[in-house]
Amino acid sequence: MPLPTDSQKATWRRLFRVQAHAHRHAETALKSAGLPPLEVYDVLLELDRDEAEDGLTASQLEPRLLLPQYGVSRLLDRLEADGLIARRPNPEDQRSRLVTITERGHALRAAIWEVYGDAIAGFFDTRLRPGEVDRLGTLLAELDNHPDA
Repeated sequence: MPLPTDSQKATWRRLFRVQAHAHRHAETALKSAGLPPLEVYDVLLELDRDEAEDGLTASQLEPRLLLPQYGVSRLLDRLEADGLIARRPNPEDQRSRLVTITERGHALRAAIWEVYGDAIAGFFDTRLRPGEVDRLGTLLAELDNHPDA
């Protein structure tokens, strides 16, 4: 297998630096507004997307999140204690529990999105010209659509 070119190495580093900077940008905006971190939003969003269904098990939720597996159960415990999610036995598998978003969770997800959405728009609007976001999105989609992604 060939070693990466200098250009590939530089692009790889930039990709991770930009990701870290974008994450810090959003987290700072949320913290300034007195809102919880993005990991809370991510869980609430995924549960909100599946609202029509009976909920998700933790094992169904984990691959949709950008969190390590060990962190998901602790986060779910915290969200349940805060009344943002509810867990109940899974009638199809007694070893697991179904997780659903509560009304309080819906309200918090909407409040976070107000700030998070502005942070996303601000991040791109101050760095890229019109059309460049679409170009970047196309390139990232190419990387994301690879079979081993």
